[in-house]
Amino acid sequence: MQEKHGKPILYKKLNIPEELLTTSKDEDGNMQTYGGDVRIGDLDGDDQVDFLIFRNTDGTKPVFMAAFNLDGRILWKVGDDGLQPVRPGPAAIHDIDADGKTEVICLFHNPDIESKPDELKDVVVQIRSGQTGEVKKEAAPPELTNRSGSGPNWVHQRILLANFRGNEKPRDFVIKLGDTLVAFDDDLNVLWKYTTKWNEYGKCSAYIPSVGDINGDGKDEVNGGYYLISAEGDPLWEKQLGWHMDSVAITQWDKGNMRAICSGFGHVMDHEGNVILKLSEEIVPHGQEARVANFLPDSEGPEMIIRYNAHNTDVIVVSNKGEVLRKFNLNYSPNNTGMEVVYWNGPDKAAILYNGGMLFDGYGNQVYVMPELPEPVGPSRMGWYHCIPADVCGDKREELVLYNPWDRYIYIYTPEPLDPEKFSGYRPEARQYNPRLMD
Repeated sequence: MQEKHGKPILYKKLNIPEELLTTSKDEDGNMQTYGGDVRIGDLDGDDQVDFLIFRNTDGTKPVFMAAFNLDGRILWKVGDDGLQPVRPGPAAIHDIDADGKTEVICLFHNPDIESKPDELKDVVVQIRSGQTGEVKKEAAPPELTNRSGSGPNWVHQRILLANFRGNEKPRDFVIKLGDTLVAFDDDLNVLWKYTTKWNEYGKCSAYIPSVGDINGDGKDEVNGGYYLISAEGDPLWEKQLGWHMDSVAITQWDKGNMRAICSGFGHVMDHEGNVILKLSEEIVPHGQEARVANFLPDSEGPEMIIRYNAHNTDVIVVSNKGEVLRKFNLNYSPNNTGMEVVYWNGPDKAAILYNGGMLFDGYGNQVYVMPELPEPVGPSRMGWYHCIPADVCGDKREELVLYNPWDRYIYIYTPEPLDPEKFSGYRPEARQYNPRLMD
């Protein structure tokens, strides 16, 4: 039984304020004017969504950061110019110290120290006020500044909020720096460091790990595909499960049990390292993206939709019993990445899938094309629309916040009907402070 889905409305087309834009050549040699990488959250405490943009040096080090609200009013800005981040980078929005006010947690470039692009000697970790951008706390521990690297496993540096100490809400975070995880508390003390032995392209742990409480102890673990790390930084298991471990998660899978989702060869693992499901190398030769949700209203969910054949459009739908239920093709999108789960009809209805400006249901039907969304500008491989699902309109249904880091606009789509009287305020959740963005 296929559900009805509200037609998408372009709720907002936001111009990133002109003062916050920059112009440079993309990797194809074309001049582009753009804002940069984007995060969302309630920075000023008015129960409305706000936006953070940041840009980097020629490596992975943020040098410019700015915030503005839904009306385009600039809240603050720090730093100068900067270039397009190589990948979605090290910044997050969250009330990390539980004082009722939102902070920005980030890495930032220290211009007083000379360093090579692939070194972090000139980087500090900061907690900034979401309201003013002022630095509240800053640290430069050797676990951070001694790190260096290169290649695809180095450029993905994402800050993930986590609960390693058993607090009521996440007050810790972890960042992956190449082959190493470094965990911090809300005072920027290093909690632990873990280094994996697998760092070869195609046979390395996940570029972007995932956090969640898989064993029910009230603390988060970290899933890197080839490892599961405890809240204390100890490996619960380490296994090189399958090549191209590009996408991981910790989420409910079978009968409500929390599991580690690992895209390499299509694995699902428990917290002790037991294999719950292995689809095989034949079925999943290159598991580029894996998404888990209740996609089929007439099936006992959740299901996994996995992009099984590298940077191509092919996907399969897999039941939590391991059955391949469907196979279909998504639309082309630059890089053929960027699919995301969207609770378009609300949290209690079947989820649908966003990809490349379109929505698909779990049966493979193209539900809608986003109206008035132009073709992406920027380099052929990286100029595409990232998706952050969020209940921006406060009616329990998720909107799509779409941005192309090489462009000057942010688009927000909401399903019909839109009833402003149902707005109960924007409440940031994990899908915003730990957005997936790409695998």
